[in-house]
Amino acid sequence: VLSNFINSGYRKIYVLTRAGSEHKLEALVESLGEDGARLEPVVGDLTQPNLGLDAKAIAKLKGKVDHFCHFAAIYDIAASLEAQQAANIEGTRNAVGLASALEAGCFHHVSSIAAGGLYKGTFREDMFEEAENYSHPYFLTKHESEGVVRKECKVPWRVYRPAMVVGHSQSGQIGKVDGIYYFFKSLQKLRNALPPWFPLVGLEGGKFNIVPVDYVVQAMDHIAHLPDRDGECFHLTDSEHYSMGEVMNIFASAGHTPQFSMRIDSRMFAFIPSFVRETLSNLPPVRRIVRTMLNDIGLPEH
Repeated sequence: VLSNFINSGYRKIYVLTRAGSEHKLEALVESLGEDGARLEPVVGDLTQPNLGLDAKAIAKLKGKVDHFCHFAAIYDIAASLEAQQAANIEGTRNAVGLASALEAGCFHHVSSIAAGGLYKGTFREDMFEEAENYSHPYFLTKHESEGVVRKECKVPWRVYRPAMVVGHSQSGQIGKVDGIYYFFKSLQKLRNALPPWFPLVGLEGGKFNIVPVDYVVQAMDHIAHLPDRDGECFHLTDSEHYSMGEVMNIFASAGHTPQFSMRIDSRMFAFIPSFVRETLSNLPPVRRIVRTMLNDIGLPEH
């Protein structure tokens, strides 16, 4: 993200930095060489009003911020409702408040396609209130945080809804290992145990929309500089959706592991009552299998 803004020619880029994390920004500045001198840390706190900036800091920056970019959020769907509310909703409210206090030129909010909840059908860029079935904490907080921007932001704003973001399309670099990346350990073991031609049976699931991080950043950078697009929302997604089986085979191909030649649709097990599935999962042999699988992909047993 910072590299893109540096390439856009900005003389100064202010970076909100948590107290105690200044060394991380210092390492980033050093990695950017001469361009790193354009980065200036602003110590703050996502959970505090105005992101923790005092009156003196606000006065120093007021009128000097052309683009206020809000990326901070909890993207872990397993996080508690309280943690996601604090970061995603109240954190956005604090960022909106600071952008208004600074009289920023435009507030850029990174939302998510999850803001639409589990809407049945096509959820368009001009839709928001129509979202439905977003009771899950992640869907709920992403929807409500976008609502904060739409209803409370006093400066021009633009909203971006990326799909599931993965690593860089060229280098593969990723800043956080989560989501589908947990499968890599299991695939690595398969590569070491089986020849590439060995066919595997895997579960087929729902459709996924996946986008590389460099596409998301470049699209945002482009849209942020377009004239007359304030107050609009933009979906940063792939034109194609992939099933879980297809995603697994893409990963298997990249990792030179056996392909999942036969895939069973997981929906065929939906007829099994939930209490039966729960009882089966609690049987000692099954629990051992589940525990092994979870350990392989780096997830806690619960």
